[in-house]
Amino acid sequence: MDKKRLIYIIIGPVLFALSSFTLGGALTQPGAMAFGTLLWMVFWWVTRPVHMTVTALLPGIVNAIFAMVPMGSVTSHYASGSIILIFGTGLLSLAWARTGLDRRVALKALSLIGPSMKSQIIVWLVASIVLSMMMPNVAVVALYTPIAVAMLHAAGYEEISKCPQAIPILLAIGWGAGIGGVGTPLGGAMNVSAISFIQEYIGTEFMYIDWIKRSIPYLIILTIIMLLCMLYIGRGCEPIKGTREYFDKLLSELGPMSRDEKLSGILFLIAVFGAFARPLYANLVPNAEPAYIFLIFGCVMFLLTGEDKKPFLTWEAAQENSLWGMMLLFGGGVALGNLVNESGAAAGIASIVGKLNLDGGFTTFLIFAVFATILSEMTNSTVSAAVTIPIVISITSNLGLNPIPYWFATVFAYNAEFLLPVSVRAIPISYGLPSDQMMKKGIPMVIVRLLVALIFGYACIKLWPGFGTLSNWSF
Repeated sequence: MDKKRLIYIIIGPVLFALSSFTLGGALTQPGAMAFGTLLWMVFWWVTRPVHMTVTALLPGIVNAIFAMVPMGSVTSHYASGSIILIFGTGLLSLAWARTGLDRRVALKALSLIGPSMKSQIIVWLVASIVLSMMMPNVAVVALYTPIAVAMLHAAGYEEISKCPQAIPILLAIGWGAGIGGVGTPLGGAMNVSAISFIQEYIGTEFMYIDWIKRSIPYLIILTIIMLLCMLYIGRGCEPIKGTREYFDKLLSELGPMSRDEKLSGILFLIAVFGAFARPLYANLVPNAEPAYIFLIFGCVMFLLTGEDKKPFLTWEAAQENSLWGMMLLFGGGVALGNLVNESGAAAGIASIVGKLNLDGGFTTFLIFAVFATILSEMTNSTVSAAVTIPIVISITSNLGLNPIPYWFATVFAYNAEFLLPVSVRAIPISYGLPSDQMMKKGIPMVIVRLLVALIFGYACIKLWPGFGTLSNWSF
């Protein structure tokens, strides 16, 4: 075994042991062990001596040995309604891929690209942002990146790592998908994770329309600012010739939209509409939450027969292409948050932080936002949500504050990552984008994005009277 990897493996349980033996008085013994589990997982998520998904299994493993909380409250999160939502949306996305609708949508958007780097950056960034509002970020980046690389090859750039035009284009795809994730609850597991925690706190269903009303203004502002930054990154690059013609050619080769494409698109839109129109029928069908709406329409894909007389979707295809690792990572993150909450660790941390004389002002939000951002950049947004959201809810509650506005503002802060070639950002790197360029150009992007989240989030907390009021719950 590699010596460095062995050291990292050992440090994880050592952090757990140190927390367990030294923090029992401040956090209670179960809380100290839960906090030790958090430290262990964050360290392994950052250093990666094992796959991130393997690390996500630690809450169940550690709790099985030390019994910090009832076992069911940990294991249930690996098969929760939130996991069902991820699985259901994945099935619908697979149907898009099966019928070719995903490629048609992508090429239609990209056929608008002109030869200048300005138009290239605008379309790649905006297309990634828009599609990632409805599909998993990893699916968006995996779809767009090979198309972009093929375009560059067609334009005569054989070695992507030495192509100056490739840098802003591939960064726009990798970063745009992360930016767009904040737009809707469907933008990724990090949003589903945050919603699961707030639903547990408010004791009622969270309506997706509440998310949209707050996130879209933020996303519009962030998109404009990030676009200006990306245009600055791409300044001086020579135009790419023939791009519009290239995408028009690919689009024409697809021919007219097939009956299968239309049907898969219509069913997806119906599921999306059903999720966001939930307040209209919540009383009539109380169990039909968005997770199960997407599961229903996802399962319909197994029943439909395509024009080729084959099922739209087979279990073999779903089994091979579903994002099982992401589901386990999400489940582990939520299980960790629940472990921290139920063990008393979150309350203990909140009590300690409360001694800093936080009053819910700018300093309070600054601590939340910076911590969430740093953790997102070191790991990913899903991990950041799992760690920070329970602590934010606990601290604000202990301060006698309404947690909802701080919850929303923290969601803004942890969404999108720029620095490291991990998670979805590993895909452009695997196609030739130099990782040092991602790090170098990502540092100012992180700072700008954090400032936008800070200013917008704090302004909403102070100036938007209904920012902390939900459709079916109030403080």
